[in-house]
Amino acid sequence: MNSQRWLSLNYFTFFFTWGVFLPYWTGWLITDKGLSVPAASIIMGAGMIARSLSMLIVFPIATKLYAISVVMRGMAIAALVTMLFYIPFESYTALFVITVLFSAIYPNLMPGMESSASVLIRTEKIHYGKSRSYGSLGYTIALVFVGGVTELFGIGSVLWIMIAGLLMMVASQWIAAPAKLSDKPKRKETNEGVSLKELFTSGSFGIVLVVSILLQGAHASYYNYGYIFLDDLGINSFYIGLILNVAVIIEIGFFLKADALFSEFRPSTLFGLAAIGSTIRWVAIFLFPNVWVFILVQALHAVSFGFAHYAFIQYISSKLKASQIPTAQGMYSAFAMSLSVALLTFLGGYLYEIEPGAAFLGMLICTVPALILVAVTRQKLKY
Repeated sequence: MNSQRWLSLNYFTFFFTWGVFLPYWTGWLITDKGLSVPAASIIMGAGMIARSLSMLIVFPIATKLYAISVVMRGMAIAALVTMLFYIPFESYTALFVITVLFSAIYPNLMPGMESSASVLIRTEKIHYGKSRSYGSLGYTIALVFVGGVTELFGIGSVLWIMIAGLLMMVASQWIAAPAKLSDKPKRKETNEGVSLKELFTSGSFGIVLVVSILLQGAHASYYNYGYIFLDDLGINSFYIGLILNVAVIIEIGFFLKADALFSEFRPSTLFGLAAIGSTIRWVAIFLFPNVWVFILVQALHAVSFGFAHYAFIQYISSKLKASQIPTAQGMYSAFAMSLSVALLTFLGGYLYEIEPGAAFLGMLICTVPALILVAVTRQKLKY
């Protein structure tokens, strides 16, 4: 299997399971395991903290000791084994421990794939957007599949779908990885890669990371309260699922064409466009709280999320040393894709209680500073 197909398959299998775990796991804990909403929320919140710390610390250290392909294979197997412990245990303490442990292991496959993509972009000129679109496709299929299966067999089937997805993911890890991803880190590269000071004091990585944290964190209200917002508008739950999937379908289209259309764009240009698109998106939902505007601005997901994510991948692929990429990717996954979203969820929840639309408008606390940062630094730092 060539590198492009290998990466596409791994994106698909991971994001299929992500499409099961992310939207349905809290509901499964409440309905199937009998937890209260606050109890389940505490468990999932603790898991999110464990996820952030693990991607920040465990993943970079593991990739200093072992090849990326070995780390991903080990994480996939460990995630499957941990998931099996959900079957016999029912107590709150056991579910807490299992969820925290699973959250510290499983999400590390995300920076693993992104680091793999960055290495393969540099060494084999693979098309990032093409492979990443398979991840979005896997997520979309999971949402539709889980919705249909749970309608027929109940919420308890979520666990078995997740186990089946993890088995599929483990199987994909046993397909021979590209040779470059199987290289064990050299001692010299390892010593270079552990220097966070070098990452932050040379070039523009610090600004790029901060901008990424702001722009990805700005999706917190959408991820956590988009469903509730549409439900408050009186939309049937089946149609809510379809509406939320519009953004994922747009995302698939973006990643399919991203390399052809945007590979020559400077990362700062894409970040600036992402900040503008994100601001327009949240302002529109606040000003026009109706389903048709919500559907319309779903198209901006390709800008608010897609442009920002693609810009970061392009930046680290072209500007950083190969040995620094896993550390940079771990920080991005921990802070931009996890911790910032977690923290801004609290702000969004507070604002939603005041006025639902205000939860989305409040995300301008991230998008406007991001736009200013890009405008002020793009020429000076040349990124």
